[in-house]
Amino acid sequence: QVRLVESGGGLVQPGGSLRLSCAVSGLTLERLGIEWFHQAPGKEREGVACVSARNTTFYADSVKGRFTISRDNVKNVVYLQMSSLEPEDTAVYYCATAGDEWCYRSVSDYRSWGQGTQVTVSS
Repeated sequence: QVRLVESGGGLVQPGGSLRLSCAVSGLTLERLGIEWFHQAPGKEREGVACVSARNTTFYADSVKGRFTISRDNVKNVVYLQMSSLEPEDTAVYYCATAGDEWCYRSVSDYRSWGQGTQVTVSS
């Protein structure tokens, strides 16, 4: 059974940067697609960025050019490098996998989730 653990969240000023990490165990990361989601208070959970097992990446329009997703199959970690952060990026960030190599459009396709890490962008 796959286990996902996020880390790296915190408080950052607008325009700043953070790097989130998603440590994967229980399954071989090289066989998994991993997506980062965020959920702001009172809003639905939304996909932010995804990397397939073949290293194809997808981004939400709101983060293109600011966020970069990457994977290290040796360390079994997926990263989300976030730059030029905006107050609107404030949310709990989760990583998730559907258990196979692909990225999916729907939140309901993802069956394994981490516990989340809080990102707050504020001056």
